[in-house]
Amino acid sequence: MIEASSTLDLELLRTFQVVAQTGSLAATAEIRHRTLSAISMQMKRLETELDVRLLERGSRGVSLTPSGEVLLREARELLRVHDTLVSRFSGERLSGRVRLGIPEDYARELLDDTLPQFMACYPGILLDVNTDTSGRLARALRKRQLDLAIVLDHATGLEGGETLWHPTPVWAGPIQGAIHREAVVPLAVHPEQCPYRHLAIEGLDSIQRPWRTVFTSTSIHAVEKAIETGMAIGVLDRERVTTAMRALDESDGLPPIRRCVARLHFAQAIDVASQPAVEALAQLLRERLHGRGPWQRDALSGRDTGQRPRA
Repeated sequence: MIEASSTLDLELLRTFQVVAQTGSLAATAEIRHRTLSAISMQMKRLETELDVRLLERGSRGVSLTPSGEVLLREARELLRVHDTLVSRFSGERLSGRVRLGIPEDYARELLDDTLPQFMACYPGILLDVNTDTSGRLARALRKRQLDLAIVLDHATGLEGGETLWHPTPVWAGPIQGAIHREAVVPLAVHPEQCPYRHLAIEGLDSIQRPWRTVFTSTSIHAVEKAIETGMAIGVLDRERVTTAMRALDESDGLPPIRRCVARLHFAQAIDVASQPAVEALAQLLRERLHGRGPWQRDALSGRDTGQRPRA
């Protein structure tokens, strides 16, 4: 146990946080600009000071023990409070560049509140936001073209990540008509590497329903319009079903859709000067998106409409 006079070195906690994000001591050494042996010694020192095992070491890297998971949550909060306090009283502000990737489907909601709030709180940080399909965001993250990204967990190839919320994908069709009953189901979808496209095709193939794509766009609003006007049906987050659409299910002859998980992923290497800025944004995303995702503002304001107003 830690003696009463003992204090934790915050640099050990910063290193531990990076290890938790990357799952690799070698990647942490690169990010922290230290040798691999130095990083390993820091982690052993932290475990010794706390008298608890924090990491499980394996052939594919390291993972957190249950005690490590607890420490990670506490360390994030401690470092956030520390950095905010230093910034407030020293006159210094967080700086650096943060490259964030978000699925296009959630861009409007995040731009309504969360990201403007971050920019207002940290004017010294250069925020670079990229919207795309989850698959393409995952690829950009692996290429270190992004520092962190929110992605849905199908067809991305990413492992791990922090769970933010559980989207509810549903079949959506126009309010009038029965286009979903056609012999060959017409689909409005995003391009390849979109999890919802993957779920739609996977579901139809599972019940051997023929399908064809009649409308493909990177814009969620264009896909929604194609559904509203009766060109096609598609898979949308339930919150995006407008008053000009209706949700469809097995009673309409369509297959059930597998659930998704929206997760926050970090790049394996983040510029050390930008690390505090990246963590500041990650913390805000955790606070604002955990549980209900970008629809959290409805819950906070006492409104839970279950349906997004028509644009």
